[in-house]
Amino acid sequence: MSIGLAVFFAFIAATLGITYWAAKHSRGASAYFAAGRRITAWQNGFAVAGDFMSAASFLGIVGLIALQGFDGFLYAVGGFVAFVTILLLIAEPLRNTGKYTMGDVLAYRLRPRPVRALAALSTLATILFYMIAQMVGAGALVALLLANSGISYNMAVTGVGILMMVYVVFGGMLATTWVQIIKAMILSTCVLVLTVMVIGHFNFRLGEFFAAASHVAYHQKDQLLVRDFLQPGLHYKPPYGPVDLISLSLVFICGTAGLPHILVKFYTVPDAQTARKSVVWAMILIGGFYGMTSVLGLGAAVIVGPDYIVTHGGTNMSGPLLAQALAGDVFLALVSVVAFATILAVVAGLTISASTSFAHDFWVNVIHRGVERESGETVLVARVSALVVGAVAIVIAIALGPASNAGILATLGMAVAASANFPVIALSIFWRRFNTAGAIAGLSVGLLASIGLILASPNFMGIDPNNRSAALHHLIQAKAWFPLENVGIVSVPLGFLAAILGTLLSNEPSAEAKFNEFMVRANTGLGAEEASGKAIAS
Repeated sequence: MSIGLAVFFAFIAATLGITYWAAKHSRGASAYFAAGRRITAWQNGFAVAGDFMSAASFLGIVGLIALQGFDGFLYAVGGFVAFVTILLLIAEPLRNTGKYTMGDVLAYRLRPRPVRALAALSTLATILFYMIAQMVGAGALVALLLANSGISYNMAVTGVGILMMVYVVFGGMLATTWVQIIKAMILSTCVLVLTVMVIGHFNFRLGEFFAAASHVAYHQKDQLLVRDFLQPGLHYKPPYGPVDLISLSLVFICGTAGLPHILVKFYTVPDAQTARKSVVWAMILIGGFYGMTSVLGLGAAVIVGPDYIVTHGGTNMSGPLLAQALAGDVFLALVSVVAFATILAVVAGLTISASTSFAHDFWVNVIHRGVERESGETVLVARVSALVVGAVAIVIAIALGPASNAGILATLGMAVAASANFPVIALSIFWRRFNTAGAIAGLSVGLLASIGLILASPNFMGIDPNNRSAALHHLIQAKAWFPLENVGIVSVPLGFLAAILGTLLSNEPSAEAKFNEFMVRANTGLGAEEASGKAIAS
């Protein structure tokens, strides 16, 4: 266990050193919010992958596969495929037409104050779901890693929150980006080693591995069952299972392209070409990562067993328990520390995205109508809002407790992004007629519909002893009002429909008049924000 703690403190020391270095280079709003737009393609690709390969990805998805088999694997597939949408539709116009946030893209040809206010609100809602998922994973990890040290779940959540605040408040986007780059390298290496060990457990014969995965024993309603974990239907059963899968796919495809903490990364590169290249880098890393987590999930089901996982920390602990089963407590500590480092990096990225949106969209452009009254005021507001966002996330994560599945919690945040953010971004970029009324309607309805349906879904409500990977149904012991776990099949069309109807029922000639100018800039980069100086540490 001491080796794991040494690795953990070494990572903390290294990242704090990066924060100190970045603080000296983060002078001015562009440096603080966008790292001076000097991040190279491979650096940004690693940072995007590091942001997306979160605790929800490593802990949550491995756990879902370990308990749901092929049905859990669909979470991994969706996370990778979603980046195709970003590569083909979003990355280039976003980089060319925005400054720091997605609110910049919407405000380019729409009335800025109302769309920025709602964009900031939607960003904060999405970020909060994601941040809580990371905090829950952190607390559960420390509870397992340091069970005899007196450090509780609440203390772990608080510690992550404080470290994350330090990264963001002092280092800004530059520190956050490099923390995520290092974390992506460490996590990929750890997952690769663990994958090799899983395959080695079966004498490096994939036939033996898949044969074992086709005969996994587990208990359900006090009955011992044996199930083929390579076949679908273990979790997504009729009557709602097929519809739930379609809903999940819709959430991934649209939601990833609307995630604020992913979109903000495309403002850190010097131009649109670099933005596209960074997406390719990210897809390579994320595709390999999710392929390996699928092996780890099936490996945990076979080697550790679903029943043991449920009674020893729950779904979030599948990966660490697999490491313990393969190589003992020392490797358990190392894997847990890597996962903990993952959480620190992702939470930092989430926090700076939320604070940037509040400071740039709401404080400067809504409250002060686009005028920054004093030099450095925007950065100061961002730092204060980072402290507030971090404190709120800590309180909520402590209130929810460690029983919640990190992967499902993150998917809920993606549902909000898919329902509110993506429709207005896509329509703003590709529909000439789209106007402010449509953006307000799309953001409002998408946000309210997604959050309302999430609160009424089986993830928050219901008594289902078979749903052992549910997120929060232990909180409200009542029959779920909405039958699907994934709400996107209803909330995403509602977001699009509201945006379209809002546009058709109103008229805004100025928005149409600026569409040609918008398209020229989106496709050529003419007038786009430029980098300040050369790339750092390229």
